[in-house]
Amino acid sequence: MTHTTRTSHWCPRPRESARLLVDLDDERLRARDDTGLDVQVLSLSTPGVQNLERADAVALQTSTNDLLAATVRARPDRFRGFATLATPDPAAAADELRRGVTELGLDGALVFCRTRERTLDHPDFRPIFEAAEALRAPLYLHPQSPPPQVRAAYYHGLGDAADAAFATFGLGWHHDSGVQLLRLILSGVFDRYPGLQVIVGHWGETVLFYLERIEKIPAVAKLDRPLAAYFRQNIHLTPSGMFSGRYLRWAAEVVGADRIMLATEYPFERAPRGGTRRFLQEAELSEADRRRIGSENWNRLCAGIRR
Repeated sequence: MTHTTRTSHWCPRPRESARLLVDLDDERLRARDDTGLDVQVLSLSTPGVQNLERADAVALQTSTNDLLAATVRARPDRFRGFATLATPDPAAAADELRRGVTELGLDGALVFCRTRERTLDHPDFRPIFEAAEALRAPLYLHPQSPPPQVRAAYYHGLGDAADAAFATFGLGWHHDSGVQLLRLILSGVFDRYPGLQVIVGHWGETVLFYLERIEKIPAVAKLDRPLAAYFRQNIHLTPSGMFSGRYLRWAAEVVGADRIMLATEYPFERAPRGGTRRFLQEAELSEADRRRIGSENWNRLCAGIRR
């Protein structure tokens, strides 16, 4: 989970973003202090390893997780970590999730919506979900670019810069992730693994605001529970840099404050001068809900992991 503010957004240039992403030391810690955050959960960002050949993906998941674990061990008061999983080899990914949690001390894993042509609900990925449920370790669902044919059909023709923005941070990333989140529910993944916990960013990746409409689908899909029940029992939300009081109020009403965790998007957006902490302090919340969102929900989720 990473970090930003509701009022003063700053998005670094690509080269600057790349430099900040690989820094795991003083500059990152100064940014955390400046925005008012105590702990950051580290993970390998897009494009990840999900589109590599199996052997390459497996090799990189091991080295990446070793580095993450070493960083966390050096500053356990400031850093936690989500494991990288080689989803091209689901069995190896499940084994690595077990190693990451039980041996390296990581707090779950970050996964992407698709591995090449396979969406995350594909039966091939069941070993990962089985391991995550058994460990009680959360999976963070990270956005990725829509498939090329979808980009061409829906996000093309506005000019290169507008096409790229529309297909990624403008809408494409979030709509793609929201569709995948619904696929996990509608395909029965949470019915098969009822203890599985998934974290999604950007206030639910567009889905949260259409639950009343989408509620009609589960009856056709023959699910065990109403759609909203999955959000209240299996899914956690973060703002991911969209620090909006309106979205916070809506999310708290729909899923409850015990399913929301404060998070931002460092280094892609920055919240200087205590902006992240100020957003939470000024939000229309009870003090109990402020504590839940600020740290208690995350701490409770991690306390349940089977090490």
